[in-house]
Amino acid sequence: MDRIDLFRIFVRVVECSNFTRAADMLGMPRSSVSAAVQELEGRVGARLLHRTTRVVSPTQDGLAFYERCRRLIADVEEAENVFRQTAAPSGRLRIDVPGRIGRLVIAPALPEFLDAYPEIDIDLGVTDRAVNLVEDSVDCVLRVGPLADSGLIARQIGDLPLINVASPAYLLRHGMPEAPEDLRDHLAINYASPSSGRIEAWEWVEDGVLKTRPMRSRVAVNSAEAYIACCVAGLGLIQIPAYDVRDHLRAGELVEVLPSYRAEPMPVTLLYPHRQHLSRRLQVFADWLEALLKQRLL
Repeated sequence: MDRIDLFRIFVRVVECSNFTRAADMLGMPRSSVSAAVQELEGRVGARLLHRTTRVVSPTQDGLAFYERCRRLIADVEEAENVFRQTAAPSGRLRIDVPGRIGRLVIAPALPEFLDAYPEIDIDLGVTDRAVNLVEDSVDCVLRVGPLADSGLIARQIGDLPLINVASPAYLLRHGMPEAPEDLRDHLAINYASPSSGRIEAWEWVEDGVLKTRPMRSRVAVNSAEAYIACCVAGLGLIQIPAYDVRDHLRAGELVEVLPSYRAEPMPVTLLYPHRQHLSRRLQVFADWLEALLKQRLL
């Protein structure tokens, strides 16, 4: 068995955490998979896996070797496809996206992508925490908001408009703000970043200038779902991407306030590791995702 085949088997075992599941996915006998891993360990001179009766997990050396194997396999696949650009893209992609975009936009549309590319499989991570592409073995992530300088390849998708909203019950109790100076008499629901815990001040653009002010708040949350739920419950004003509350606005559960004093739109960016060539499966997914987001969000 050549080295690349051994690498592919090892990667599948790590991802399945089980020899039997890996063997089923590879279409091989379990004994052959186990023997391949043993052969690989002999070649590299290190124990790569912790083995128990139920679960297999990588050792520290195994985890580092797993990352190298994934990159090598990707490089080999790209090399094989250099002169076969008409071949159907194939393989597995690991993607990570923000929670509500994943649930409301990407997951419902994913069947059309999988139908169009039957040889591509997707591992879809849906979380609001910042994911490290290299450490978490992710092919690309979708980020909303300003980016830190990370050395990653950034593909700008567009700008996500934000609006200010409140519930009718809140407005009945506190009145409708007509201008930013009215905010001193109002409550906001604070949103704490799941990664940093940082709470941003209220923002708006006036005459082309970004302005901010601290707001009184009795409630702070760390998820978009709770942020919206607290607003619907009448606990304060929020600033939120328009797509997030589209159905609540239609149902009359929320009302836009201060429409002339919105915060700056947030950039939407697709990030992937710095590679000279992207795999075809990642290229076609990025193109599909960009078109989808521009149609549904931006």
